[in-house]
Amino acid sequence: MSLDEPMEIVEPLCAVFRRRLKAAGAKYTPERAQILDAIIEHDGIFDADSLLEKLHRDGRDVSKATVYRTLKLLEEANIIQAVLFDRDQSHYQLVYGRAPQTLIVRVDTGEIEAVEVPEIIALRDRICRERGLEPEGHRLQIFARASRKDA
Repeated sequence: MSLDEPMEIVEPLCAVFRRRLKAAGAKYTPERAQILDAIIEHDGIFDADSLLEKLHRDGRDVSKATVYRTLKLLEEANIIQAVLFDRDQSHYQLVYGRAPQTLIVRVDTGEIEAVEVPEIIALRDRICRERGLEPEGHRLQIFARASRKDA
């Protein structure tokens, strides 16, 4: 980055979450802080049960209900987003302050691969600009399986 380019300052996640909770009339509790810290440390796709297991392994006494409620609040605050690839379990990823990711979800193996597609970001930005809007992010998931060769 050159000195002429503006530097984007990203507010700490805890401050963003605190402000969102205050606006909703909720409190930033130690348990919610622990959940947010665990998500930041994980840095990948996770589900509520694996997050709860990690918290318990780390000696944190957080209930399953608190994890689920906090995930909903974090999603509403645009700090995490749902990753839709499993009908049985919701999965999430940290998105605040990060470049949007396009995910390829292998429906045959369950593998997930993040890929960079600058053309999608350019398209998103153009569509917003044409409408006088400021883009805040996007989500694209591609569902695929190994190609089948016809006999």
